[in-house]
Amino acid sequence: MSEKIIVFDTTLRDGEQTAGVCFSERDKLEIASRLAALRVDVIEAGFPAASALERSSVAAVARRVREARVCALARAVPGDVDAAGDALRGAERPRIHVFVNASDVQLAQQLRKSREEVLGMAEFAVRRARRFTDDVEFSPMDATRADGKFLAEIVRVALYAGARTINIPDTVGYILPARLAELFRQLRERVPELEEAVLSFHGQDDLGMATANAIAAIGAGVRQVELAVNGIGERAGNTAFEEVVMALHVHGQALGVHTDVDLSGIADLSRLVEERSGVPVPPNKSVVGANAFRHASGIHQDGILKHRETYEVIDPRLIGHPRGSEIVLGKLSGRAGFVARIRALGIELPADGLDRAFERFQELANHQRTVEDHDLRALCSSL
Repeated sequence: MSEKIIVFDTTLRDGEQTAGVCFSERDKLEIASRLAALRVDVIEAGFPAASALERSSVAAVARRVREARVCALARAVPGDVDAAGDALRGAERPRIHVFVNASDVQLAQQLRKSREEVLGMAEFAVRRARRFTDDVEFSPMDATRADGKFLAEIVRVALYAGARTINIPDTVGYILPARLAELFRQLRERVPELEEAVLSFHGQDDLGMATANAIAAIGAGVRQVELAVNGIGERAGNTAFEEVVMALHVHGQALGVHTDVDLSGIADLSRLVEERSGVPVPPNKSVVGANAFRHASGIHQDGILKHRETYEVIDPRLIGHPRGSEIVLGKLSGRAGFVARIRALGIELPADGLDRAFERFQELANHQRTVEDHDLRALCSSL
C-alpha cells in the first residue's frame, strides 16, 4: 500500500524570509491559488504577528483558498497565537503552527529561558491555539541540535496539549541524512504517542542536504514534508518543493509513498515564484533550472536523440516544461546533435556538404559559447 505524503508549502512564509523578498497581498493570493490548484495539502500563508499588513495578507489567503489547509505561524506567546487565530477566521480549514526554541544554544543565547520555562510555553501556546482550531502543528525549533531527551519531552508536552502534527525542523541545515533518520527512530521510541500524530520534517539547505534529508525523513516514517518553491528561504533556503515532489514521483514506488501534487503545473509555478520573489532560478537548478533538460556534449546528445531516458530521469513534459529536451550546440557537440538540428531547421545540404558543414560548425564553436540557429543557416548557406 502506498502511503500519502502531506505536502506543506511554506513559500509564502519561510520563503518570504529570503533576504530582499517582499510579497504583496496580490502576490500571496496568486501563488496560494496556484498551489491550491496543484493540490498542495497545506499552505503556510505567513506570520500574522509580524505586522498589520502581514495579518491582512494571511486573512486574504484564508478567505480565498478553500481546497487546501491554510496555516499561520505563531511563536509560543499569547499575542502571536491570537494574531494567527484572528487571521484565519475566514479559513475553510485553518491550521495554527506554533514554535519555540528547543536547542540549548538557542535557549541560552536567544530565548534566555530554562527548559522548564520552555515546556510551559509550549503547553500554553498549543492549548491557546486549540481555542481557534483543532488543527495545531508544533515545532521545537533547532530540533536537530537539541538534546534528544529534552526533544522527546517537549514533543510529549505538545501532544498532550493538543498538537496533532509534530514538525522536526533542521533549522540551520546542520544534520546528515543518516543521523536524521536515526533521530526520528529514537524520537518515536521515546514518544510512542507519536503514532497518533502526523510526523513532519522542515529542512534548511545550509549544507546543501535539504532534499536528501527530506527523503531520509520519509524513509524513517515522516508523512509530512515542509517545502518552498525554488528552494527560496532564510539564508541558503528551504527544501525545494520541486525537488522533493519529483524525487517522490521517481522513487515513490520504492519508498511506498506518493503525493497528490499535479506535476504538470510545476514549471509554471516555479516561474511565477521567480517573477514575484525577484530571486532568479540558477540555470543548473534541478528540475526547474534553464539547463535541467538541455544537453551540450556530443555523447549526451547522441544518447538523448536515440532514447530520451538514456540521460533524463524526468520527462520534461511531465512538469509542463515549455521546451522539453533540448540540444545545445557548442564546441563539445558531436555530429549527431549537429545533424539533428539542421534537419529540424529544414536545411538541405548537397550530397557532399555535410562534412564541410560540420567542419565549419566545429571551427565556429571553438570561438563562441553556443552556435544558434541563425549561425547554422549562415554557415550552411554557401555550401
